[in-house]
Amino acid sequence: MRARAMDLIPGLPNEIALECLIRLPVDQFSKAASVCKKWNGEITSPEFRRRRKVSGLTGTVLAMVQSMVATVKKPEGDTALFSTQVYRLSVCDPEKGSWYDLPPIPELIDGLPRFCRIVGVGADLVVIGGCDPDTWRVMDCVFVYNFISGSWRRGADMPGQQRSFFGCASDSDRMIVVAGGHDDEKNAMKSALSYDAVKDEWITLPDMVMERDECKVVFHKGKFHVIGGYPTWAQGHFENDAEVFDTATWQWRLEDDFLSVINTSPHSCIEGDDGRLYMCRGGDVAVKEDPMWRKLAGLPAGITSVAYLTACQGKLILVGRGQFDELYSSYALDLDVESDGKVKKWTKVETPDEYSGHVQYGCCLEI
Repeated sequence: MRARAMDLIPGLPNEIALECLIRLPVDQFSKAASVCKKWNGEITSPEFRRRRKVSGLTGTVLAMVQSMVATVKKPEGDTALFSTQVYRLSVCDPEKGSWYDLPPIPELIDGLPRFCRIVGVGADLVVIGGCDPDTWRVMDCVFVYNFISGSWRRGADMPGQQRSFFGCASDSDRMIVVAGGHDDEKNAMKSALSYDAVKDEWITLPDMVMERDECKVVFHKGKFHVIGGYPTWAQGHFENDAEVFDTATWQWRLEDDFLSVINTSPHSCIEGDDGRLYMCRGGDVAVKEDPMWRKLAGLPAGITSVAYLTACQGKLILVGRGQFDELYSSYALDLDVESDGKVKKWTKVETPDEYSGHVQYGCCLEI
């Protein structure tokens, strides 16, 4: 039978061909999009991702700003691995247990900016700010990687004065909020910005009530929460409150004693798949049951430093290391069986040596 001119796959109705395309693995989208214009048009359209989601075919990947791992040979002939100061974007697919690197940003082929932030918006990974790895100059640049096309594009630069160590999160759809941090004179900031990833536009938000350096932004219960941080006069002494942005009133609302503990960094605070907040506190992982926090589990055995905590597919994923360890390990904690009353136990995630470097920041994307 002669193929129709508009057939996506010769000999198949387009409806069936689309069912084939939406079942492609995430890491094959860019290759498939380069096959022909028709495939490119389908795969890069917003409808393609919506169709995957409706069909239950989307999957979660973890993207991390992670240092490279190098090998050195000792005089006695043994080899050792160590974490370098060069950072790249690594991706983990927890369901498949696969790890891979994203292509380098064309303008930053020698490594990512130090302390940059990354957030997932739809099928895009957005890299914001950071410091030049060679000069330590504060950068306001925005770079966007699309997992469907497998390509980078430059976004609109972050406006306003220099900003470092800010909090950053997205609603996973199109909006990103950047809040707090400090300026080039180390003064904590209470200003905040919003970035529309679809329009590629920045909007200045009203100032927060408090200055918040090294705060954490979490999209929780449909609102952006700016958690903890500290003012200029209290360098390194973290507050335990939070501010919530109400889009209806265009105002910030202060929530006292949000963390229930004082002087604790909120960097590990995240929202789980179940809509609850989780956070590492001391040697434990706790879950927020308003207004208090309850211990969920201790840290994995031997872990004393937590670099990254996230949640996906009914599990908590933790990346950390021991007191004298050079490299990091990953662990998973199943949340689906939390109601069984049993003590939670971590399962070690198999991690290739080259993905055992330090993690500065991370995020999840559903693709």
